[in-house]
Amino acid sequence: MRLLILNGRVIHPVTGTVLMQDVLVENGRISLMEHGLDCEADQVIDAAGLFVSPGLVDMHVHLRDPGLTYKEDIITGCAAAARGGVTSVACMANTSPAIDCPELVSYVYNRAKEANGVGVYPIAALSRGLRGEEPTDAEALKQAGAVALSDDGSNVDNANLMRDTLIRARQLELPVLCHCEDTSMVAGRAVNEGSVSRQLWLEGRPAIAEEIMVMRDAMLAEETGGRVHICHVSTAKSVDIIRRMKKKGVLITCETCPQYFTLTEDEVLNMGAMARVNPPLRTQKDVQGIIAGLKDGTIDVIATDHAPHSVDEKSRPLSRAPSGMIGLETGLAVTLTQLYHTGKMELPAIIQRMSTNPADLLRLARGHMSLGATADLVIFDADEEWTVDPLLFASKARNTPFAGRRVKGRVKYTIVKGEVIYRDGV
Repeated sequence: MRLLILNGRVIHPVTGTVLMQDVLVENGRISLMEHGLDCEADQVIDAAGLFVSPGLVDMHVHLRDPGLTYKEDIITGCAAAARGGVTSVACMANTSPAIDCPELVSYVYNRAKEANGVGVYPIAALSRGLRGEEPTDAEALKQAGAVALSDDGSNVDNANLMRDTLIRARQLELPVLCHCEDTSMVAGRAVNEGSVSRQLWLEGRPAIAEEIMVMRDAMLAEETGGRVHICHVSTAKSVDIIRRMKKKGVLITCETCPQYFTLTEDEVLNMGAMARVNPPLRTQKDVQGIIAGLKDGTIDVIATDHAPHSVDEKSRPLSRAPSGMIGLETGLAVTLTQLYHTGKMELPAIIQRMSTNPADLLRLARGHMSLGATADLVIFDADEEWTVDPLLFASKARNTPFAGRRVKGRVKYTIVKGEVIYRDGV
């Protein structure tokens, strides 16, 4: 199978360049990148006026499969990913049962074979049953195909368990992904501690609950020599802590999500439970700190933390609704709108954080625009405006705070291993 992409502006995230190039794909790999290619192909895409980049790699999604498939499943999650230009996802372990054994890691891979081709890479539980007490068999999980360890959705309160995990994960070369919020400070609390929580007469989730655990896990990484990745960073002080620890040589990386550089806690006043997420939306000062961290490279990755819930669940009062919002189908557009079209970041830097960096962190052979690389690609119009309508989503879920918003940036083609799996308007 030969696929020829003509007249596109090709984004090279590693070199930080955008070049007018044609791209020839043969047998699922990039074989040529030159301007003015003239060769035969089974399929030709005219990408005039469009950008061509490595497919997005979302290293933080919740597919709810097994056990919670009324919210989402691997099939619908992969369909949502394709619509958002995401060609690889790493799915978290907080399913029912939790992905804490090799059999369930295998289940995810086998189920993914029934989907549209999007790469699905399971992240296994750090502790059995996500209870934060007994470690899982990290070696067996890796052998089964787990790409990382995480109890995401829950903080690992037991420092000894986290320390031991970092030591073992270092030996196995497995990343450890940490949800950082001190449980004793946030349990049962729906929104950021601040002006909004006071207006609503609610106990809030204080920023320091996140910052304390970021510092703890950074210090444990420093002490053990292990590699730690901080999930969904939401505060300016967390960014500052990570920046300082990186300068010391600590093996720490981190991610944030579009909601944390776009929205503030005030959104809760307008949208109620639809704006409830863990960690919570913070202040404008925190938004500015997150953007600064993205610009200077302190924040390595933009992930979505795609967290589907049913309509009934998100219709509950704020204090009783589950936390989380979906993002696979809006992540690129919201990011382009907030960072690219405002002049805060250039496209190669954005794609590096949404594709190359997460792929490299998880040791996936994805996210690169180079000869011989797997032809996982996204072709998008950076300037096309559209209105977010969750009723049109491929996801089972509708819980997005961006419903009704005008955004700029639309996926036109999503390609996995040289095969077009999504085309806009088809």
